[in-house]
Amino acid sequence: MTNSGTTSGPIHGVLLSDTLDLKGFYKLEVTDETKDVLLLNPDEVIDPSAIRFAVCWLPGQEAFAPYPNLEMAMSIGAGVEDLLDHPGLAKHIPICRVRDPHQAALMAGYAVHEVLHVERDFEQILRHQEAAAWRPLPMRAPEDLKVAILGHGTMGAAVARGVAAQGFSVTVACRRPPAAPLEGVTYTTGEDAICQAVTGAGMVINVLPLTPVTRNILNKDLFDRLSKGAWLVQIGRGEHLQEDDFLAALESGQLKGASLDVFRQEPLPADHPFWADKRLRITPHIASDSTPRIVVEQVLRSARELAAGTPLSLSIDPTQGY
Repeated sequence: MTNSGTTSGPIHGVLLSDTLDLKGFYKLEVTDETKDVLLLNPDEVIDPSAIRFAVCWLPGQEAFAPYPNLEMAMSIGAGVEDLLDHPGLAKHIPICRVRDPHQAALMAGYAVHEVLHVERDFEQILRHQEAAAWRPLPMRAPEDLKVAILGHGTMGAAVARGVAAQGFSVTVACRRPPAAPLEGVTYTTGEDAICQAVTGAGMVINVLPLTPVTRNILNKDLFDRLSKGAWLVQIGRGEHLQEDDFLAALESGQLKGASLDVFRQEPLPADHPFWADKRLRITPHIASDSTPRIVVEQVLRSARELAAGTPLSLSIDPTQGY
């Protein structure tokens, strides 16, 4: 597979991340089939002016400074807010993102796992196992638990499908009525959609994109609308969570606990109080991830489109934020 639009050597790209070895983790190595695209770590770049694109995951504040001729930045994940808000990335530079068809299924699996773990109290069952105690726990009908899902993009729709398949009562907050609504799922739309969806819910799953409207959306007003002792599954973006309101809701018992996969600062610092809080289930941003094969394929596609001067098929709309 070659790029017919490239005639003067490979297009050069740089891999930018403060937290992840992108080349090693995603196996972004040059092979006989990818000689038209050269991917370099910053310490491998000899001529920064030759770099035309960057492949990114949480790049540092000065990450883009050495490269004066950037024409594209690409996120290896679904979220692009770290690029949209980056002070070193010029606003005119188009942003692309990986769109992995497997991510939605992985996200749904995580959400269903957390709902079942909490609803069936598998934490207590594990303690019984450790004590060699045979103590069955009472159950309730799945339909007795109202689950509010915030967001109905590719991820939110997959989460709704997975949770509804377990028999739980699912209400989804979305911007507009879905083209293919799921049978038995309730949808709320419009400006008041989130308030309607979370009212009386025993569990809320956040899968919203990060926009100016959704920043700090997980706040006191939302928590107060939940049923007493509700559980939060936070798999959207770290900036969705108003942490002071969240901690107050935990202390008052309005929230029983939460499954947190995303944070304002990642990696979560070792001294952050969330780690030691037994009411929280902490995972390191692994609710879903882009698979290495898809990352390689889509990075190559975007690089070749850039080299050929054709439209970038994986670009995002900066006004929408995704």
